Formats: sequence, structure tokens, C-alpha cells
Amino acid sequence: MNNRKAILFSAPSGSGKTTIIREILKRFDCFEFSISATSRQPREGERDGVDYYFLTPEEFERRVSEGMFLEWEEVYAGVRYGTLKSEIDRIWDNGHVIIFDVDVNGGMNIKKYFGPDALALFVMPPSVEVLEQRLRSRGTESEESITKRLARSAAELEKAPLFDVTIVNDILNDAVDKTQVVINNYLSR
Repeated sequence: MNNRKAILFSAPSGSGKTTIIREILKRFDCFEFSISATSRQPREGERDGVDYYFLTPEEFERRVSEGMFLEWEEVYAGVRYGTLKSEIDRIWDNGHVIIFDVDVNGGMNIKKYFGPDALALFVMPPSVEVLEQRLRSRGTESEESITKRLARSAAELEKAPLFDVTIVNDILNDAVDKTQVVINNYLSR
């Protein structure tokens, strides 16, 4: 297997991509999760260097200007997320396949960078209503944040055809099983 491979998961917030990734990571020992950088504050329970690299807005900007990001985006006003190039080197140096958990635009940028060496998966919620219900059930978002995320998700859902495979996350176990089959096919190439 070529260990210089990458698998990226993108989806509107609340689609369940991170939950699917956690399950997939349990099933494959050759994967390592790419930790994204963000300029936002940690949520309760999140740890620097584990969940995200939490950077001040100034530090984030410095790294952007020094070309240290593979991709980055200001997802919401004043809140940036991105993929540090050092993460790719770190994971490949460990002999692992990179797993990315990124927003939709970030996913398209990473796919463009890696081309056919990356498998781009789009996790689709069964409906917009289910997506809203999932965002509300998290209990971590303000009403304003939920409204912003739902508005953004409409545009993101239209981009699903730009990805290699769409996984509908209606029943979690079925979505994880389908994802595993798709990944096995990709890794065997």
C-alpha cells in the first residue's frame, strides 16, 4: 500500500463526519488524524494538539503569511480553520495514511492539492431538518451560531457532486460500513 495517501471527509456542520471518522479510526490501524488549526477558542473538553491546534488570531495570520498552511479559510467572521503543512509531513513520516476532517471548501482545496492521491468523501445528512436537530442536540451552539451554520450548509450541500463519494449518514452503522468499503477499495489501488 502506498502510505502517501490521504482521505478527506467534508460535510456541513452536524452531518456526523467526525463521528464517522472516529469509528473508521477504530477499524484501521494505518490511519492518523490530521489535526486542524483554528483561531477560535476551545470548546469545553477540547485540548490543544489533540482536537485542534488553537492559535491566537495573530499567530494564525503569521503562519498564513509564512506559507505554513496547505489550506485555510475564514469559516465565520474572525474564525479561521486550516491545515498545516507540517501535519502532512508528521503523519507521512509516521508511515500512516492521513485522515482529514475539514469543512467543504477546505476539502475541495485539499483534493485539488492531492489530486487522485486523495479520496474525497462528502458526508450528507438525511435531510436539512435532521441536520438542524443534530446541531441543536449538541448543546454547544448559540441560536445565532446554529442559524449561521444552517445558512452555510445550504451552499455546502450543493457541492457534494464535486467529491469522489457521497455517504448519506442516516443510520450511523450503515454509513460507517459503507465508508469502510469505499476506503478499502481506495487503499487497494
